[in-house]
Amino acid sequence: MNKKVKAKVNWPITALLIAGLITVAFPLYMTIVIAFKKPSEMTNDVAGILSLPKSWSLENFAEAMRVTDFWHSLGNSLIITVLAVGISIILHSMLGYVIGRNKAKSKFYKFIYLYVVSGMFVPFAILMMPVVKQTAQLGLANMAGVILLYVVFYMPMNVLLYSGYLTNIPLALEEAAYVDGANTWTTYWKVIFPIMKPMHATVAVLTALGTWNDVMTPLVVMSGEGGTTLPLAQLNFQTQFGTNYNLAFASYLLALLPILIFYLICQKQILNGVVNGAVK
Repeated sequence: MNKKVKAKVNWPITALLIAGLITVAFPLYMTIVIAFKKPSEMTNDVAGILSLPKSWSLENFAEAMRVTDFWHSLGNSLIITVLAVGISIILHSMLGYVIGRNKAKSKFYKFIYLYVVSGMFVPFAILMMPVVKQTAQLGLANMAGVILLYVVFYMPMNVLLYSGYLTNIPLALEEAAYVDGANTWTTYWKVIFPIMKPMHATVAVLTALGTWNDVMTPLVVMSGEGGTTLPLAQLNFQTQFGTNYNLAFASYLLALLPILIFYLICQKQILNGVVNGAVK
């Protein structure tokens, strides 16, 4: 006789998941609703703010694109993000490979590992003024300087992930490549680099998210150079007299789309990369 197994509901976890869903869904609902509303529909009472638009219109999106010079700002953000992510994957993966394979048997590489990773604990506020002065003196107060800074800022986190992920790649694969006549450079690019694809996706998404949404670095480095990213352009909606929430939220949704599409493309590789990269 088959016995039916009655599944037990873990109510504390269920309640936590529901609370998390509400925490994420409610701000998203507010953003979408306000983005499609006309300014005249915005009232001070809660019911007026939470209510759906009387007529769904794309006027706010068109105006937001005009105010932010959307295509120019989008192009700058894409250039900075793509180059920062691409350079980070190449350089940080190589550094993570060298450190990951040698830190267990060499005090020098162990020190280099700790030195690089310790950069995660240095807040940008401490580095801001020296960075602004040095980039200006070196002629890097432009997009190139911002890209270089992003590559440096995300190095500690990415090296930590890459070196941790390497512990899951058997050393026998490299030894087999050496037996076949491959040198270290060939072994890395032909064997190790393709295997680290899940970690590449993870690093790409984490770096892209931070780069795409960052305001402070372009603001202090490219100030007065005519370069404007999307987050910088969105500051136009905030004045000393208030904020135009309808246009601002419409612009936020437009800026969300590219990074959301990128995340959906890479999502299959992300979980595996994060889990394996956390193994030491």
